[in-house]
Amino acid sequence: MRVFLAGATGVIGRRLVPMLLAQGHEVTGMTRSPERLDALRGSGAEAVVADALDAQALRDAVVDARPDAVVHQLTSLPPRIDPRKIERDFVLNDRLRTEGTRNLVAAAQAAGVGRIVAQSIAFSYAPGATGRVHEEQDPLLLDAPRPYTRSARAVVELERTVLGAGGIVLRYGYFYGPGSSISRNGSTGLDVARRRLPIVGAGTGVWSFVHVDDAASATVLALTQGASGAYNIVDDEPAPVSAWVPALAEALGAPRPWHVPAFIARPLAGSYGVGIMTRAQGASNELAKRELGWTPAHPSWRDGFRRALG
Repeated sequence: MRVFLAGATGVIGRRLVPMLLAQGHEVTGMTRSPERLDALRGSGAEAVVADALDAQALRDAVVDARPDAVVHQLTSLPPRIDPRKIERDFVLNDRLRTEGTRNLVAAAQAAGVGRIVAQSIAFSYAPGATGRVHEEQDPLLLDAPRPYTRSARAVVELERTVLGAGGIVLRYGYFYGPGSSISRNGSTGLDVARRRLPIVGAGTGVWSFVHVDDAASATVLALTQGASGAYNIVDDEPAPVSAWVPALAEALGAPRPWHVPAFIARPLAGSYGVGIMTRAQGASNELAKRELGWTPAHPSWRDGFRRALG
């Protein structure tokens, strides 16, 4: 297939390009940074510079590439996420999820593309009953409190736009591995190593993780497998904060994390930050395994943290 990859130099894009090429696909990678063109071409892909927020430039880039499929990996995330400042720091990321997605889908349709695959997240479900592990039919969070209000709505809009065009949405879990924040040199890894990421309250928030290479491999499969719809791309073991933070510290050779009551953490992390540490809920990967034929190479973050952090 001829694949147009928007966001080819991001965390997943960098892992995805060589996988696509290894499968025999022809790849045109898009970046908004001219400085990244040489590295992208050096990987074996064709490369183009375009801004996803410039509808005409994006349309021209996609139409000129004559792709069979378009993959949406557009993000713009700060090096370190401060849960108190999401509203400020995620302005461009939210625009890419809304306006950028509309532009990319319109460009794909203008090019006659038959397959659209887009990145979403598996940690923006509306809260369910205690202990709920979310499946794809569960509702997404829409009326989120600040500072996550706009970002939650942007996720919903991204999915509505892609699914309305008959595309596939991949709801990735929290990334770990090379290039991600949960790695030896990533912001979360460094915070854990410096004992700056405590267990808040009882650490009862549950996260679902995915190694970056497993996220990329699921994306390759979604080009040819699965009907239009949303799929959780997460590993087999939803992880309470009380388990994964100490395991990450051990993998990094760091001291055990502090335990901090929620009322002490709230001024530093905000209500949203405390919420994801104490009330978050995980997601199930059964649909992706069944419909996409996907099997994660790292089925549990426990072994993944030890062997594949990067």
